[in-house]
Amino acid sequence: MPRIGDSAPDFVADALLCGAPSRVHLAEYRGQWVVLFFIVGDYTCVCLTEIAAVAVKYPAFRELGTEILAVSVDPIATHRRLCEETLQSTIPGGARFPLISDGEGAIGRLFGVYDDEQRRHLRSHFVIDPDGVIQGVEMLGAPIGRSVSELLRQIRALKAYRDTGRFAPCGWEPGKPTLSDADVTDSPEKVWDIWRPGKAF
Repeated sequence: MPRIGDSAPDFVADALLCGAPSRVHLAEYRGQWVVLFFIVGDYTCVCLTEIAAVAVKYPAFRELGTEILAVSVDPIATHRRLCEETLQSTIPGGARFPLISDGEGAIGRLFGVYDDEQRRHLRSHFVIDPDGVIQGVEMLGAPIGRSVSELLRQIRALKAYRDTGRFAPCGWEPGKPTLSDADVTDSPEKVWDIWRPGKAF
């Protein structure tokens, strides 16, 4: 599995984008943030909630200069049914980000998240920076859905660090204090002058 600081493995794949067949080439997203969002399957109960939540918050991702690339083993026809019959009835515009078909698990294997026995992806995602470097990885068991709000928070924190070089402590949100290495050079107690546990929540 690629680790934090590794270059994200490149790939080209078929996808559905806004109802039309498309080709996705990861390298073409250089210059912006990318969340490579692996789901177990379009119509597993938890994945359906995740895709819907990402669809609702997609404008917030775009405001952060971030693209979502959702990946499952489902064929394009299933992605189309998901968009046209399921999502658009409850979410205006449905999924406006690429839904990638990785039927043989080639992309999942590149990223170390394809389960050969189950023939599906593990619930996971990778946050990739504008230079194509992996800056975040999360993996959860199939019964547990991810928090889209937390994913947005992580991207805001990563962007802030990239812009300022200052570190985001636990629970950081825009407007909260940041830290630097200098804050603990002489004594870790210096952190308490800036940050208290209550700021994590």
